[in-house]
Amino acid sequence: MSIDHTTFTRMDASTADQWAVIGRETMANQGRVAEQVLAMLAALADITDGFAVDQLTHCLQTATRAEEAGADDQMIVASLCHDIGKVVSVANHPRIAAEILRPYVRPEITEVIAAHQDFQGRHYYAHFHMDPDRRDAYRDEPWYGLAEQFADDWDQTSFDPAYPTEPLDHFAPLVRAVFASPKSL
Repeated sequence: MSIDHTTFTRMDASTADQWAVIGRETMANQGRVAEQVLAMLAALADITDGFAVDQLTHCLQTATRAEEAGADDQMIVASLCHDIGKVVSVANHPRIAAEILRPYVRPEITEVIAAHQDFQGRHYYAHFHMDPDRRDAYRDEPWYGLAEQFADDWDQTSFDPAYPTEPLDHFAPLVRAVFASPKSL
């Protein structure tokens, strides 16, 4: 008979067998991660914050552009999820999105998403009396070119109500595939 839960009340009183149960159950329920990500993306439809399109549409346009440019699956999903943190905090959304993605994508993609606002800032930071060249601090990073492509070609151009945009259902299988199993913790 297999147990599906443990009984310890303190981690320092747990056993290897109990952690095996937790590991097994966590992996068996991994599918919920993608479903929660999809739900968070759907919630972005309620956030406009003065833009010409809601944040879900913006994310869908960014992912559509990445897909059209031939980006790989991880980069397409990251493009879709790059502003997912706005469901929680606009001010810290790049880091929130990067941390959600971190176990499922290559490290360079996590770095691109974490820094994307500074790259996109070239197009608007001056309006807030901030340094529009803040991206230059990352110039020696191996992922700098990818971050430039993401920010300049896909992200900052994706606020067009008339742009032919793929729906969330189009990307759902890709989200499920990328979030199917963590590559790291």
